[in-house]
Amino acid sequence: MLKIKIFPFNPFQVNTYVLYDETGDCAIIDAACYGNHEEIQLKSFIEENNLKPVLLLNTHCHIDHILGNNFVSQTWGLKPMTQKDCISFLENAVEYGQTFGFDVKKPVMPDKYLTENQVVVFGNQELKVLEAPGHADGSVCFYHEKENLVIAGDVLFQNSIGRTDLPTGDFDKLINSIQTKLMVLPDNTVVHCGHGPATTIGEEKRNNPFL
Repeated sequence: MLKIKIFPFNPFQVNTYVLYDETGDCAIIDAACYGNHEEIQLKSFIEENNLKPVLLLNTHCHIDHILGNNFVSQTWGLKPMTQKDCISFLENAVEYGQTFGFDVKKPVMPDKYLTENQVVVFGNQELKVLEAPGHADGSVCFYHEKENLVIAGDVLFQNSIGRTDLPTGDFDKLINSIQTKLMVLPDNTVVHCGHGPATTIGEEKRNNPFL
């Protein structure tokens, strides 16, 4: 059975997700811990629950979502898996970090890339990759069909959508991604967002003013 632990990390309150099951294997999605206190929080939870991180995944590579990638890589020997169109954000992460007041080192680079409909596996769990650009190039969502949930990053929020005024943002592209990749999921699918509370596909169909 899939279990989820959520950590709102860094000043932007990015939801870092630790997904795990009875095998002890876990996937870390959007490692956003910034500073020693948050790194200890993440590491303590993983150690106290006897978990073994086997995947480091990014929904996209805006600086607030990758602040903990180096820590996870150094601690558990993982490299991030991203969609290839994210690379420019990683290559310029030091400069982006300075823009938003973060002191960051050059991030570890991926050696594997995520692609549409790819299935990534940890423990007894499967996540399907849904490419969903618009908030940022390289944005993806992770759909767990059996548990009826999707990790949506900054694509969709409760009664809102991701901002499109940052580099590579495109409103029309984002709306198309939401309509073709997320709104086609069952209405009771739980949407775990990159910031803030969870929602459901049905709730967003009924109440989201952008849709």
